[in-house]
Amino acid sequence: MDTTRNLALAAWMTEHGYSSNALADAVNQALGALTGSPGGLDGSSVRDWKAGRVRWPKSATRAALENLTGLPATALGFVPRGRAASAPAPPQEDPVNRRSFLTATAATAAVPLPLSAAPHRVGATDIARLRGKFAGVVAGDHQHGGIRGIETRALELATEAVDLQGRGSAGQRVRSQLYAVAAAFTSSAMWAAIDGRRFDAARRHHERAASLAAMSGDQAIQFRIWSHAGTLYRHLGHPADALAANDVARNLSVARRDPLFASLGHARHAAIHGATGDLAAVRRSLGHAQEALDRADSSVPRPVWLEAFYGQSELDSLALAAYLALGDWSAAEAHAHRSLAGLRPHMHRSRAIATARLARAQLGQGDLEPAVSTAMGIRPEARRHPRISGMLGAFGTRLRECAPHSPHTRTWTQYEREAPA
Repeated sequence: MDTTRNLALAAWMTEHGYSSNALADAVNQALGALTGSPGGLDGSSVRDWKAGRVRWPKSATRAALENLTGLPATALGFVPRGRAASAPAPPQEDPVNRRSFLTATAATAAVPLPLSAAPHRVGATDIARLRGKFAGVVAGDHQHGGIRGIETRALELATEAVDLQGRGSAGQRVRSQLYAVAAAFTSSAMWAAIDGRRFDAARRHHERAASLAAMSGDQAIQFRIWSHAGTLYRHLGHPADALAANDVARNLSVARRDPLFASLGHARHAAIHGATGDLAAVRRSLGHAQEALDRADSSVPRPVWLEAFYGQSELDSLALAAYLALGDWSAAEAHAHRSLAGLRPHMHRSRAIATARLARAQLGQGDLEPAVSTAMGIRPEARRHPRISGMLGAFGTRLRECAPHSPHTRTWTQYEREAPA
């Protein structure tokens, strides 16, 4: 067998910071969105691609890869069966955002529909293609968090979905679905901006996403957008606005019909109540969230964005945020350990956030050595995330305030100084 190395795929992975295991996880997520069942790839599968031992993956895997990267399989160095291998050029770098997820491929990903004399009929195939790309955006978010590349890519795909309205004919149902998928992409841009602490941009994306969602009539995406708005206002320090926005989500009929939506609404309400200092409300909301989660039927199909992150681990993460805000350090630590134990392997950003919060809970209890050890255990690449960087900066400030002469404080200060930028 010809085992010419796939240099194009290797270059793309290096450009976007993917290890073999990380790419396998992301493609498995995209496969789940396309086929309804997650893929079974692992790091060895990707290493086979890179080494040229597998030159043309199965069709579903190729589709998932194309949705994830925005590039055709041949541009990623794969060779159709029966065709001689060539030496494909590696993908071009974007000098502005070299390390941002998918930025280098954004220009080629949004491929316009070919012009022809006959009008294009927009239909289910177009919707499925866009939804596959949305699954790739969601997978990228869990890998990388709120970087600008994800925000930019999501906005470009939202524009692509809206532009399809004017490029061909479509029935009302398909038009509603196009608005819904455009709203979904825009809500992902909104979340990336929130996570990256770009709050002015997040507010603009919220206005656009809410408008698109209203035109779609899709309650699931309306829930996501208004739930995100509640989180935005919580981070801005406006708990009254946060509660009002989250109430919009919780009062939608989808939250009354589906316990999983209801659980997420209650859990995010608990985090907001934590910011107001209302312990009784936190406990009440968490109780409702847990009861609803326990009732949720896991066999019911739900949107990919919800299935990708919400479950017991995320409920505990929101409880952790609530108890940290209240200063109940022991309760916060207990929820941190539960959240970390239940996180899925691909959720790197969520793991880093929960770990930083755990360190703060340990510090609040005066456990300096485990707190510093926990904080130092966060992966260096995660430390560059704006949200995590801010959390660790606040951790260091509080550590120096409460124990300025401790050897553990000196250890942390030296670690901060020597950590790669």
